Parts: sequence; structure tokens; C-alpha cells
Amino acid sequence: MSEHRSLALTIIAIFIVTLMAAYFSPSFAEQKSYLELFILLGSLLFIFSVVVVFATLGFHSFALFLSIFLAAVIALYGIVGAFMVTVMTYLLWGSIFAMEVLLFYNGSESAKAWFVSRYDFKTFKMEYVAFYPLMGMLYILLEFIPYLFSKEKLVKFTPSKVLKEMEMLLK
Repeated sequence: MSEHRSLALTIIAIFIVTLMAAYFSPSFAEQKSYLELFILLGSLLFIFSVVVVFATLGFHSFALFLSIFLAAVIALYGIVGAFMVTVMTYLLWGSIFAMEVLLFYNGSESAKAWFVSRYDFKTFKMEYVAFYPLMGMLYILLEFIPYLFSKEKLVKFTPSKVLKEMEMLLK
């Protein structure tokens, strides 16, 4: 619980410091820049919060709400804003999915329960194909680079083996 409290306090402090900087800025241009930063930080916080909420709910409801959210973003910020939201969502959701796949591959029971509660094999395979590059990137970041520095045993990651195991588990 203390992690949540410290995260919330950090976020609140960032917003307070940004507003104080806008208030005490000597020129209108600086005030405008700080207020734009405040709005941007609020938008990013909202986007990350939406991703976290729908990551707990599952991909089916996430796809529906993401389309509504993208329509609102296009209306407010245009196509570039929608593209940025889509890229950030892909990276965040893909990182969650890839992390769970790596945990499942290493024998985590909680990852197994996560997949069983949220996926059937068809939806798993669809996301598996979509987030395949992120699985490789996370494997390099979490397994291979630490192996280079610590000289611990390198765990080989075979994505096709995960797909076969998931097919047996989710059918």
C-alpha cells in the first residue's frame, strides 16, 4: 500500500510544482508553457490510468473503449494525437502482455492464471502475433543484458514453445 501512496504523492507533487512554476513565472509566455505542460501531464496520466484499468479488465472491453477514446482524442488533438495515443497504448499493453508471456515461460503460476482468466487461444494468438516484437525486446532487456553483466545462467526463450503450451492450456 505504501507504494501506491508514494506514487500518488509524487504525481501530486509534480502537478503542484508545475502549477507553482506557472504562477510565479515572470512572463506570459513562460506561464503559457507551464500550463501547457500541466495539461500534457494530465493527459498522459489519464492515458496511463485508462491503460491500467483496461489491462485489469481484459482486451475485449479495452478494444471497445480504446476506439471511443481515440475518437475523442482525434476531436481534441487531431490525427497526430491519436497516433501518439495508439503508439503509447501498443507499447504499454504489449509490455504487459510480453511480461506475462515471459513469466509464463519461466513457470509463474500467477501468469498462467492471468492468461486462463483473460484469454482463449484465438485471442491469445492474435495478441501473440501483434506483440511478438515486444516479447523479443523484453527478453533482451530482462534476460540477455543482465546475463552479460552478472554472468548468471541465460534462460533461453522460445516463443514457439509458449504458443504450443498456450494452445494446450487455453483450449
